[in-house]
Amino acid sequence: METKMELAPHEELTRLITGYSITQALYVAAKLDIAELLVKSDTNHVDDLAQKAGADSDALYRIMRALATVGVFKEREKKVFIMTPKSECLRYGHPHSVKAMVLSMGEVFYPVYQKLIYSAKHGANGFEAFFGMPVFEYFDQHQEQARVFDRMMTEFHGGETLPMVSNYDFSQFETVVDVGGGNGEVLYQVLKKNPEVKGILYDLPHVIKRSAENMKNWGVSARVECTGGNFFHQVPEGGDAYILRHIIHDWNDRDAVKILGNCCRAMKPDGKVLIVEAVIPEDNSPHPYKWLDLTMLLIGGKERTRKQYEVLLEKSCLQLDQVIRVTDAVSLIEATRKPS
Repeated sequence: METKMELAPHEELTRLITGYSITQALYVAAKLDIAELLVKSDTNHVDDLAQKAGADSDALYRIMRALATVGVFKEREKKVFIMTPKSECLRYGHPHSVKAMVLSMGEVFYPVYQKLIYSAKHGANGFEAFFGMPVFEYFDQHQEQARVFDRMMTEFHGGETLPMVSNYDFSQFETVVDVGGGNGEVLYQVLKKNPEVKGILYDLPHVIKRSAENMKNWGVSARVECTGGNFFHQVPEGGDAYILRHIIHDWNDRDAVKILGNCCRAMKPDGKVLIVEAVIPEDNSPHPYKWLDLTMLLIGGKERTRKQYEVLLEKSCLQLDQVIRVTDAVSLIEATRKPS
């Protein structure tokens, strides 16, 4: 039986230091569609894969050999590779696909991490310092990367939707407003489970044009009002509940208070604001969003603790009522208007 060798502290640190090479090797494998090619290959030989991918055979072999050491692909015999459970996740269509994440992180966000020292020194937006524009403006101007980014968001957060709808009672509301609701999938699932509820999907006008078509295709357009606008200026009035799923973490405290304040002013007197985000633990326990928070730091956003959300809500004329666990990493924060 093979025993796992325990690394000395400096060896473990060396492994962490060189983690960038794994990120870029995964990016190359995803960009060249190696997992897709491998399942369709007759030979599984790297020469065949390289020819189909338009890559150099020796270079591709060395990259795949390295990835095999961390369980991504397996070299069954010399230069012949087979899939593993990890490499299956590099295919679109897999229920746990991370292909879009590898592509977006490897191409867009990876170089931005050179500016982490800039953000560390100045508390400023490293993405903007690198590309010369904020992250969402960048994606407006780079539509192919934007499509991959949108797919990454769906892959990354898609598994939260059904647990959220199952673990929270949306039937108590007459009208649910999804603020920054994107393609409308979250609101659709709310309406699907709660046939008496009506919805308002709110996002930027160019986003809403695509989302309205989705609602029609999903058969719920009669119960949904699709409205375009800017949540920094206003949100639709008269809702019973305002969902903000992975919206608040995109922004600094000042901007987050603007968004939450607009929701507070727009909702019915007994309305609720529902923030779906990670709630970061205060201690040293591991949490995936502690690492994602470094990306949020670079783009000007922030992952927050419960206390930090309480402060944000207080400044927005709201109060935190309860935190409901949605998944191991994500929670639903329910807030109501503070008593006058």
